[in-house]
This record gives sequence, structure tokens and C-alpha cells, in this order.
Amino acid sequence: MTCVAVLGAGAGGTAAAVDLTLRGHDVRLWNRSKATLEPLKVAGKIDYEGALGDGAVEIAGMDHDLVGTITGADVVVVTLPAPAHEHLAGALAELGCTIPVVLDPGHTGGALHWRNVFARTGTAPPPIAELSTLTYVARKQTPSSVTISGIAGRVHAACLPGDGHALESARALWPSATPAQDVLATGLANVNMVLHPPGAVLSAAWVEATRGHFLFYVDAMTPGVVRTIELLDAERLEVASAFGHVLPSLIEEMAAVGTVDPSDAEAGDPGSAIAHGQANRRIRAPESLSHRYYREDFGYGLVPMMALARIAGVDVNIAAALLRIAEAATGEELGARGLTANRLGIENLDVDGLVALVRGHG
Repeated sequence: MTCVAVLGAGAGGTAAAVDLTLRGHDVRLWNRSKATLEPLKVAGKIDYEGALGDGAVEIAGMDHDLVGTITGADVVVVTLPAPAHEHLAGALAELGCTIPVVLDPGHTGGALHWRNVFARTGTAPPPIAELSTLTYVARKQTPSSVTISGIAGRVHAACLPGDGHALESARALWPSATPAQDVLATGLANVNMVLHPPGAVLSAAWVEATRGHFLFYVDAMTPGVVRTIELLDAERLEVASAFGHVLPSLIEEMAAVGTVDPSDAEAGDPGSAIAHGQANRRIRAPESLSHRYYREDFGYGLVPMMALARIAGVDVNIAAALLRIAEAATGEELGARGLTANRLGIENLDVDGLVALVRGHG
């Protein structure tokens, strides 16, 4: 039995707590916000439904105290949204955390970002591994319950050089975690980075007019949106290629994860394949332009991809255009607040230097 500290009590964190508990692990659930965690503590359990069946599980521990949660844990699993990573990484750096950390998911550039946060504090980072996508498709329908509509069939997993213990921990918790060559491959395999921004930008008026009263993966997957997704995906694959990676297309990746049916993926109609995916098809659109599809998938998806593209000398005009329009629509500096090359700690690197950093050799 592994003692797992799950940091983040949102949909991903509660899904992980349920799944890992059901599989015999000792789970401690932490959340910074008392308002999020208190209903779970009062209930003394997490109700769940969906892909893991229907039921309720008692979690070994639930607390707002970060020190108490991680003390004695074998591994730390971070299921927080990307904008929350910097604060949490800084808090763990202050505590001198040496426990292996698994970012579930790492979004794009997660492990590099965490390494840089620790470096800025002068603290040696713990072993860090990242997953390319969240291991669950989940939504919290009530404060003390979670609906788990899908469990990832395969996710990419990688670590920084010397951090193999964290990668081993990730693979022990999730057999679906398949080792990738480096964290550039996992970061550029981020499905949400390609899937969400085109629909978020091109249906922004609909989001504001209806407050999200439509199905994002069905109604928003119009031919024009899908064409934009395919162009953005081509840019992602070109950036990956510049670093020596041949990655699956978005639809192939979604089929491997399990959010698209393989037969639909093979049919050659991406929009139809996305719309018919059982795990996502009932998920509603964002209720406003402050939703994570805007605040997270641009600044912590497209922005770090664009940073990698600049190093590789690859033009990513679709990504840049989507970011610019999203900033205009939201009125927020999504790019400046996102994972820039400076925040990733790679601003002075060329291709060879970055490859050496993530692989440990030139």
C-alpha cells in the first residue's frame, strides 16, 4: 500500500482520491480552500458515480494543513489547475519537500516550471514527473460528490533527468502511464491545448449570450472550429518534430486516452469523432470567459508551446492569432500571465541547450 498525498480537491483530485482508495492506497486529500474541502470533511466521504461504478468511499485523511498532509507520504500527486502550480511549488520549496511529485497533469511545461520555481528559492527540487493529460474525465456535480465519466486508457509520462523515482511512482499508481522520451513530449501531447482554444475563441459570443447552455464538445465542434483545430494541431506537431518527436495527431491521441472511439477516429471526420466521444459529449460549455478553457489552456498551453516554437524557429501563426483574440475578448493578459520562456527557465536556451536540459545530454 502506498501513502499518496493528493493535492487539490477539485474534480480531478476527488476522482484520484476515489480511484486510488478503491485500489487499496492510503490517500490523504488536501486543498488550500476550506470552502472546497469542508463539505467533504463534513460528509466524511466522497460520493462517486460513473466509470468506476456508483458508491462512496471514506478517505484516510482530508486536511487544509499542507505539512501534515505530505509528512510521511510516499508520493505527492498534484491535480490542481496550472495557474495554481506556482504557489504550491513555492510552498513545497519552503518546506524543503523531497518526496517525489507527480503532476497529474503537467499541462505544458509543468515539470520545467516547477524546477524553475524551486531554483528561484535556492532549494533543490524533489524528483518531478508529469503526465500529458489528467488520468480522469470528471466533474463535481455537488460539493461532496464527483462524476467520473472516463478513465484515461493511456497517458504519456516523463521526468527530468535524475528524477526516475517520480516516474516510477507515477507508473505504479497508473499503469496507463507510458514513458515518453522527455517532458517536451509530454507537454506537447497536452490534448486540451489544441482541443479547447479554437472552440473557446470561436464560440465566445455564444458562451456569453447563453452562459454556457450548450454542449462544448458537440455543439461547438462546427466545421469551421474543427478546421481551426486541425491547423493548430499541425503547428503543435511541427514544434514537436523540431525537437525530434513524432507525436500522434489530436484525434489519435484522444482515441488512445479514451475520449474518442477508435473506430470514429479511423473514419477521418475529426468533428464527428469528438462529438461522439462518450466521456466528453455531455459536458457543458464554459459559463463565462473566466472559465479555465480561457485562463488555463491559453496561458498554460498555447503560451509555453509558443515559447518552444520560438526556440525551434517554427511559425505558429494560428496559436498566436487565437491567443491575441482571446486576450481581446477576455480583456486579460493571458500571454504575460502564462508560462513564458522566462517562467519556464528556458529563455536563454537554443534547441541543443533545451534538449540537453530535458534529456541530460546534447
